[in-house]
Amino acid sequence: MTNNTAMNKQPRDIPVIVEQLYNVPVNALWDAITQVDQMKQWFFDNIPDFKPEVGFQTTFVVDAGERNYTHQWKILKAVPNKKITYDWTYAECEGEGVVTFELFDEGTKSSLRLTSVGLETFPDDLPEFTRESGEAGWDYFIRQNLKKYLDGK
Repeated sequence: MTNNTAMNKQPRDIPVIVEQLYNVPVNALWDAITQVDQMKQWFFDNIPDFKPEVGFQTTFVVDAGERNYTHQWKILKAVPNKKITYDWTYAECEGEGVVTFELFDEGTKSSLRLTSVGLETFPDDLPEFTRESGEAGWDYFIRQNLKKYLDGK
């Protein structure tokens, strides 16, 4: 007899992909994910600055309960209203993730596909870096927080 739960569990080296449709045009979605005052409303409320420009870097600390993580982001690619990609590392541990937000114009609506890769490069003994934590975190930000934020606009 096989364990179906174990069989359905994906390894950490497979990208985490989250997709969501929003009831706003693509330019409003772009602004929500690239303007720091809007990002603070649904993403991290202590992002000090953000610019959708290749090479831009920002650093801020997030309290994860038992540990603090100093987020270090660097913009790798930015195409207005289409795509933004950034390198995502932490000062406290090894590992490097890359997160891509792809936007799709659906007329009066828009959709977003978030792809996160590199989870397997982070320590596998920390609960924040399990696949389940990565999936739950991006679901929370993209399908819940960002959707609620944009629905309120």
